[in-house]
Amino acid sequence: MVASTGDTMTESTIDNGASASDKIAAAEEHWLKNVYQGDKMPQLTMRAILIGGVLGSLMSVSNLYTTLKVGWSFGVAITACVMSYVIWKVVRLVLPKSSDMTILENNCMQSTASAAGYSTGATLGTAFGALLLITGQHMNWQTVLIWTLVTALLGVFLAVPMKRQMINVEQLPFPSGIAAAETLRSLHGACVEAVQQAYALVAALAGGAVVGLLGKGNFAWQQKLGLKLPELLPFEMKLQGVQGSALPGFGFEPSVLLIGAGMIVGMRVSISMLIGSAILYFLVGPAMINAGQIEAPAKLIRWALWTGTAMMVTSGLTAFAVQWKVIARSFSSLRGGNQSKPASSDISKIEVPLSWFIAGMVPLTIAMIALEYVAFSISIPLGLLSIIMSFLLALVACRTTGETDTTPIGAMGKITQLTYAALAPSNITTNLMAASVTANTVSSAADLLTDLKSGYLLGANARQQFIAQFIGVFFGTVAVVPAWYLMVPNKATLEAFNPPAANMWRAVAEALSQGIQYVPISARWGILIGGTVGILLALLDHFAPKLRQFTPSAMGLGLSWVVPFQNSFSFFIGALIASLWSKRSHRNATLFMIPVASGAIAGESLACAIIAMINALSALGK
Repeated sequence: MVASTGDTMTESTIDNGASASDKIAAAEEHWLKNVYQGDKMPQLTMRAILIGGVLGSLMSVSNLYTTLKVGWSFGVAITACVMSYVIWKVVRLVLPKSSDMTILENNCMQSTASAAGYSTGATLGTAFGALLLITGQHMNWQTVLIWTLVTALLGVFLAVPMKRQMINVEQLPFPSGIAAAETLRSLHGACVEAVQQAYALVAALAGGAVVGLLGKGNFAWQQKLGLKLPELLPFEMKLQGVQGSALPGFGFEPSVLLIGAGMIVGMRVSISMLIGSAILYFLVGPAMINAGQIEAPAKLIRWALWTGTAMMVTSGLTAFAVQWKVIARSFSSLRGGNQSKPASSDISKIEVPLSWFIAGMVPLTIAMIALEYVAFSISIPLGLLSIIMSFLLALVACRTTGETDTTPIGAMGKITQLTYAALAPSNITTNLMAASVTANTVSSAADLLTDLKSGYLLGANARQQFIAQFIGVFFGTVAVVPAWYLMVPNKATLEAFNPPAANMWRAVAEALSQGIQYVPISARWGILIGGTVGILLALLDHFAPKLRQFTPSAMGLGLSWVVPFQNSFSFFIGALIASLWSKRSHRNATLFMIPVASGAIAGESLACAIIAMINALSALGK
């Protein structure tokens, strides 16, 4: 697919006798001559920045809600591209004299939206959520604001030295970046199918918003008209002496967010979740309750969390470890990149210079170390180590994203937690917040490199994209931090979400800092069994990929023991809908499934987030 975009040179184009550095220089000159469009049309414009900033801000709030609800955040690039296209079409109807946005303006808008919507909220629903669960108190907003801003900006700057090597030189695919570029080409080429996809996404977004309003809204006019969906349709049955409806979340939740997520993750993960949840609710859970190992049915998920977390952590670390070739290439590319010829003067004017990287990293590093020391009493050497580890792990994570389209954020955070458990034993705050620096920085860098891949394919000016990403971080931070405090005013509200990601971060930090004796004996056996299963499934996936269709997903099984049954059941329904849709009309499903699912997720999560904030403000006013 990459070759068809015109960004690479064929073997016949390059002199086979040329040195590696000469080939790199020739490839860049070829791109500059045949692909680059940055001087031919507007790119970094005020309207692109404003639309991207606003859309990204909304998506940052949406992703914060999905992180609290299901433990995941979703990429916003394609959704933002489609929404921007539709919004500007409406603007042109109102203001017909306004010009169309160019494809590079839309790409610049995409960069701003991604930085705002994806790079700013990861640490809130994970590390800060875990800290709130442990201490019972929110950190002050000034610390959270600066922490969110600095970690996201670190990711923006860390992407700078990797861009030329991974995208220009090695031509790593970054599949989501290719998909976003092709989406923009189709939209701006007035492709009928692309326009239909755009309006399908918008319709699904509106539908998701309505479901969110009817499900979570509790306004007077809703009560008067009877427009209220139940939050849960419980299942009634006897399970070995335990009343089924007494088990937390045992039923069906009318939520298109969860169904849409199931459509995206697919049948293997979703059916693994359903199987794992069935084992917990029908067999293990009732047995543990009746044996007195779990005090009450309501505490089932709190007990099962240890097994599910162990399975996901060990499978993630194992999957990371067996990709040793990727890890080796990550560090060898540093040497390879230094051997290439300096870019020509024309290319140098387009690429982000190393001086920008240094000018950004030095003050950001100082600010991060100072903040870690002042806010969390993390020593200066350990603070510096968190930045060094972020850079090294970002190298690996960005390459993994480029080659597989999967960013191992969880594994990166756990590696940091394991490191700090050895260096700062029994210090749970140091463990959490150092890992927060790594996880947020790595996810930001990997996501922004994906956007830079889109720009490279479309012939964009990398400097202008970098500026758009830099500005986008400020939009997202200003939006998501207030949303965090409004959506989660206290520990009780967060516990009501039963947040999978925050619970997992808390569990790992507590186990590493307080020792295994802190964990109940029955849960220790769960950790051993879950951890072993996670390792075995990860090894099977790597060494016997043909068996993947017959083996469960470690992530799916593990997640099913961290979230209530209702989540797993809705995921399965979504995957089943996707499977039946594909069998009935594969072409139609290929065109519309992802837009519909993405729109439903964004619409419901945004509506639910806004309702949660309105409820919090109403409570404050009483």
